[in-house]
Amino acid sequence: MKIVIVTGPPYSGKGTQCEIISKELHYTHVSTGDRCRQEKERRTEIGQIMSRYEEKGDLVPDSVMKTLFGQILDENKQRDGILLDGYPRTKPQVDHLLELVAAKHLEISLVINIEVPREELLSRAMKRAESSTREDDRDPETHLKRVRIFENQTLPAIAYMKTRITVVDIDGIGSIGEITRRISAALKS
Repeated sequence: MKIVIVTGPPYSGKGTQCEIISKELHYTHVSTGDRCRQEKERRTEIGQIMSRYEEKGDLVPDSVMKTLFGQILDENKQRDGILLDGYPRTKPQVDHLLELVAAKHLEISLVINIEVPREELLSRAMKRAESSTREDDRDPETHLKRVRIFENQTLPAIAYMKTRITVVDIDGIGSIGEITRRISAALKS
């Protein structure tokens, strides 16, 4: 099974690109946020643990996320590959994922890093807010907070990944099709 990580800031189009690329490659698209919401809605054991942390306003510990990703890898071991959308986001999560992948005798084939300037991200966030049904998408302060968290936590994690795994930076400005072509070219090379 091939593992491809798709990373980038919030509102960079990671989810959209993963949906398109997963159909092209016949890979499973694993959105961290969607999967966590599903676990909580189904009230699975891990979902209940996540809920308890979030109810206190705490982040879900990396150890819980590592357990969840172990389950995801096991569930998809017969697939051609998976696209990890939104994970890892921190240096410790990078280490946890690399340990987990090595323990399962797998490897990460590539990291696609979609780059978009801050001003464009915030513009996209406002457009998404117009059509979104998610309450957290409607608050401009939330948009800025998400971008700042990315800049403070995930950018250093991406820099760290570049020392451990092949990372390809993709220009995230342009039409959806243009960005898809850039990603497809990176995956083929």
